[in-house]
Amino acid sequence: MEHRVSFVAYPQSNGQTNVINREIILGLKKHFEASKRRWIEELPSVLWAYRTTPRTTTREPPFNLCFGSEAMILVKIGVHSPRVVHFNEANNKEGLRNLLDLVEELRDKATIRVAAYQQRVSGYYNKRVNSRPLREGDLVLRSAVIADPTRTRGKLAPNWEGPYKLKKVL
Repeated sequence: MEHRVSFVAYPQSNGQTNVINREIILGLKKHFEASKRRWIEELPSVLWAYRTTPRTTTREPPFNLCFGSEAMILVKIGVHSPRVVHFNEANNKEGLRNLLDLVEELRDKATIRVAAYQQRVSGYYNKRVNSRPLREGDLVLRSAVIADPTRTRGKLAPNWEGPYKLKKVL
């Protein structure tokens, strides 16, 4: 399988897989500085922590976006909070059905938050960019992948073609 520049639908090619793996490994390292052999026993708790921690971009945990309800850890069940004391299984089933109806709305809100976050981040980085308009006669480089996407490239192949002289600015 050949990966091209970036495809949103495939997490392997847009770096999401690497980010998630890095966070899981960091979580494991925090737990086990001394004994590294116990990581397999603690992997489920690290994964649970990752799935139930709210993300910066969406302000929602992945578990909530997937299942439409907040996950409760066992420690919270042992504490006599109002949520535990007033628990009723019949009401709970109906409440979960109602939450499932609202999952799409929750995901839409998360999508809006992600877009707003991306605008803030791009604004932060773009405020330090000095724009320089292109003029006729300027030398430019062209991405080799965009120039010929059908050609397979090795690791030593050039990433850019050129320089080319601009004839006309559109």
